[in-house]
Amino acid sequence: MFNKILIANRGEIAVRIIRTCKALGVKTVAIYSQADDSAPHVQLADEAYLVGGPRVNESYLNIDRILEVADDTSVDAIHPGYGLLSENATFANRCEELGIVFIGPSADVISNMGSKIEARKTMEKAGVPVVPGITHPLADANEAEVIANNMGYPVMLKASAGGGGIGMQIVKSAEELHKAFAGNQKRATDFFGDGAMYVEKYIENPRHIEIQILADQEGNTLYLWERECSIQRRHQKVVEEAPSPFLDDLTRKKMGEAAVRAAKSIGYRNAGTIEFLVDEQKNYYFLEMNTRLQVEHPVTEEITGLDLVEQQINIAAGQSLTFTQEDVQKNGHAIEVRIYAEDPNTFFPSPGQITALELPEASYIRHELAVNSQSKVTPFYDPMIAKLIVKGENRDHAIENLTNALQHYKVEGIKTNIPMLQKVIAHPEFHQGRTTTNFVEKHLQGKPNVNNS
Repeated sequence: MFNKILIANRGEIAVRIIRTCKALGVKTVAIYSQADDSAPHVQLADEAYLVGGPRVNESYLNIDRILEVADDTSVDAIHPGYGLLSENATFANRCEELGIVFIGPSADVISNMGSKIEARKTMEKAGVPVVPGITHPLADANEAEVIANNMGYPVMLKASAGGGGIGMQIVKSAEELHKAFAGNQKRATDFFGDGAMYVEKYIENPRHIEIQILADQEGNTLYLWERECSIQRRHQKVVEEAPSPFLDDLTRKKMGEAAVRAAKSIGYRNAGTIEFLVDEQKNYYFLEMNTRLQVEHPVTEEITGLDLVEQQINIAAGQSLTFTQEDVQKNGHAIEVRIYAEDPNTFFPSPGQITALELPEASYIRHELAVNSQSKVTPFYDPMIAKLIVKGENRDHAIENLTNALQHYKVEGIKTNIPMLQKVIAHPEFHQGRTTTNFVEKHLQGKPNVNNS
């Protein structure tokens, strides 16, 4: 086991990792920016070091400075959390060069799965269903039009290196396609340094369902059931639950086995997630692979009883999985909602000073926090400030528990999305489990769906 781990992240995920490290008796090193000098993760870690200015490129993306701290503090490993450098192949490779274990897959795997085009090719070879589309970068909008005409509209235009909905757009005609191509290509170049575009068939009224996998250094690979992540806004998930209210046991098993097949095909090691789009007939299609821990991992932990961060650390330390697929149980139902500092109507970030914070407490409630009652939410980072996770004996019970918890969740001084979350949870369609990716646009805004991820 490792003696000391540097956490190359901030906020609630850094606090989450520190909690497991303490339970394992592993010392922790936190990094922080000038805007985070009094943040909870800084206070909780055994050591903490300033790595730069308030902006992410000055601090949390400053690979040279982070590795300098890692070297100076003689850490054995680095946990990247999620976001930031968690899927940065260069960072993973630099760690390896310094003899520091990167808690995640290899740099090669990160690189291959980071390209959606290459990931599609890999999944097709592994026999994993993919959304009909192409596996090469488009030369220009004219080629895109030819392919779209053959495929049939609507189609989804996507950036190969994209994420979070950037460089992605539904198009319903050749005219729309030509208008969308240049703009999306420019955005992809600006955000990812890669303007490669591709096109795939748009799946109507899809669900976003993902499979959590674990794979040890010996290649033992298991799936830990699924998470339903269909309710999204601005192309980001806001409500996640496990298990999915839509899947039957046969489809659940097939998707789990497909996810294991996908992971094994690339020699995957550590925790990862295979994301699928699922249509109304329960046909499922590979969307992408996240080569890291997911924001929504707590709901999987709640129904399986496993600590995924502990599993990540054990695998990275060379330990084998101590359980089999048959040992992975599915008990109860868990739902997570993401609490954002944002206007609940426009979804725009709402930074500011928190003046009061009151959290509901009960045996069925779990909190993952990035703030306290004195925290200031800055404009420099993602506006998610907390996650509220509840568990119930079944889905109806979990919804009842979540409804009660949200009623007693108080954040003052800033706007939050809690009113929006309450509307989602109270909606009859949510209670019926009809949670497609256009839920927010259809039921809360009355706008057409603009999401396929």
